[in-house]
Parts: sequence; C-alpha cells; structure tokens
Amino acid sequence: MTQPPAHRIMMSVQKAPKINRTINPVIGPAIVALIAIAGLFYVKWSPYYARAFVAAANHAIGKSILMGTDAAAPAPSWDAAVGYALAYGKAIWQAMVLGLLLGSAIQALLPVNWVARALGRTGFGSVLAGGLLSLPGMMCTCCAAPVVMGLRRQQAAPGAAMAFWLGNTVLNPATLVFIGFVLGWQWTGLRLALGLVLVLGLGALVNRFSPIADQQAALHALQAEAEAQNPFVRWLKILGRMAVRLIPEYIVIVLVLGAARAWLFPAIGPEVGNSFIWIAAFAIAGTLFVIPTAGEVPIIQAMLSLGMGVGPAGALLMTLPPVSLPSIAMLHRSFPPKALAAVIAGVVLLGIVGGYLAVALF
Repeated sequence: MTQPPAHRIMMSVQKAPKINRTINPVIGPAIVALIAIAGLFYVKWSPYYARAFVAAANHAIGKSILMGTDAAAPAPSWDAAVGYALAYGKAIWQAMVLGLLLGSAIQALLPVNWVARALGRTGFGSVLAGGLLSLPGMMCTCCAAPVVMGLRRQQAAPGAAMAFWLGNTVLNPATLVFIGFVLGWQWTGLRLALGLVLVLGLGALVNRFSPIADQQAALHALQAEAEAQNPFVRWLKILGRMAVRLIPEYIVIVLVLGAARAWLFPAIGPEVGNSFIWIAAFAIAGTLFVIPTAGEVPIIQAMLSLGMGVGPAGALLMTLPPVSLPSIAMLHRSFPPKALAAVIAGVVLLGIVGGYLAVALF
C-alpha cells in the first residue's frame, strides 16, 4: 500500500483542530448558579426566614457567642481558645464550604471575561453593582472572602469586589430584620444609613488606592490557563489550593482571638459608658474580632442588658460584622496593602461615628 508523502502528513497534523477545554458558556454558568441558589437557600435563606419569626416573637435570636450569659469573656487560656473556635466553627462551617465552592467555581466554570464585564470597571457604577450583588449572599466576612478571591482573580475591580465583601455583612437583609426585632428599628436605621456609606464609600476609596491593572493581559493569561486543562479538574485543583491555603491560617487566628476575648472585651457593666475612650476601644476591638453572621445582635443585646452605654454598642454595630483579622489575612493577596489599610481605618472611623450617633439619637 502506497504511503502518503511526508509533507502531506505534516500538513494534516498542522491542520488538526485544537482541543478546546474551556467550559460550555451555558453549562458552566448554570452550575455556578445552581450552587449559589441551592447553597444559599439551604445555608442562609431558609434558616434566616425561620429565625426572623423567632426574633419577632422572642425579641432575641440566641445567646452572645462572645461571653454567653456572663458579664465577661473567659480569661485567656487554651480552653477559651478552643471553646470559641468550636462554637464559631459550628455556626459557619456550612457557609465556609459554600464560599469555597463558589470562589473556586467562579474561576473555573464561568467564561473568563464574564466577571470583568460585569464588575471590571473602576467607576462608581461597578462599586454599586458589587454592593447589590452582595445582598442575596448574607455571608459573614470570612465565608464571603473566598468568593471575593474568585472575583478578584477573574478581574473584578478592587472597589466592586470590596463592596461585595462589605455588603454581605453590613447590608445583610436578614440581619437588618433581626436588629429591628431584637434591638429596635432605630438601630436598623442607623446600621442601614452608615452601612451604605461604608459599603459604597469604602468601595470607591479602594479603587483610588489600587493601581490600574492591565486587565486585557490578565484575561489573556486566564484564557490560556483555562484552555490548558479540563474545567472540572481545574475546579477541583483550585478548590484544593484555596482550602489548603486559607483554612489553616484561619483556624490559628480564630483560636488566638478566642483566647484574647477577655483582653478585647473587658467586663461589661455601667462603667463602660459613652466616653470617647470606650467608643474608640470597642470600635477597634470590633474591627479585629470575628463573629458569625448576625452574631453582633445577641452580643450587643447582652451588653446593653448589663448596663453598657449605647455609644460602644453603636460602635460594635458597625465594626463587628464587616471585617476581622482572619478575613483580612485571607484577602491580603487580593487587594493592595494600602487599600486594606484604608478599609480597616474606615471601618474603625465609621464605628466611632456610629457610637456618637447612637448617643445623640438614642
């Protein structure tokens, strides 16, 4: 049998179609949407809907995770560290799993340019879009962090990603309802008003503190990476890398904060009044500490019942939810250091403002 000439073999090899390993533009987004909707319904929407009726009936949603029914957190010790870590982990582990799944799926299963098209601009409209996108999430600051990592990796603008991160906690619709039923609707108004300033203002500020990136070059690199591997294999690899990198440091910092509760939040009573020292101290402590979603509500309720002034309560209302040491550590590679420093300072400042507004209004 006659063999074809060598040059024809070479031409046929050169003309062989390139294998396209990128995800189908319908299937990939459908899987991400399914994970988001089913996961949020199971972890957030359904439980919070039921808890809203509990809050309305009992004017409470549980005990303070910070100190229970005591007037002070336990003294620093290994038992205090492990006790808080276990209580906190029990409250958030499902949402953390969901956050990791979504953060990795955004990178592997969405078409490369989707996030950049929706959230990639550095104007105020992109910040507003990030804030609006956060409203259904209702995640705590640490559980939202993996999703923010995924958005930034896919070239969401820094301000849009920051607005999404902060909005998950500060503008959480369920928490706003809990605050109203448990603490009073005037506290909901304070949280909402300052929350909008925090989410949109700090989102816009982060854009100013972030260098302008070459988005097109980054997207080309992401496209080449996406075409080099099966998308589902890539998803599992990204998920594994995120879990290995984030979870150990997360656990260590939560343990440290659990042990340090008594230092951050001293014995609570009428002596914790409305002076600048107390308001500023609780604003800083609230910014550093980590709590589950809506955990600030029973914490503030317990502290007010022990006679604490409304000024420190207002500071905690604005600083406990949005950021924490663990979540900042998780995202330190996703934002420039100056941008994160500006956000930390902004949260503390708005906490102090919230404290003084609470004193003036309540």
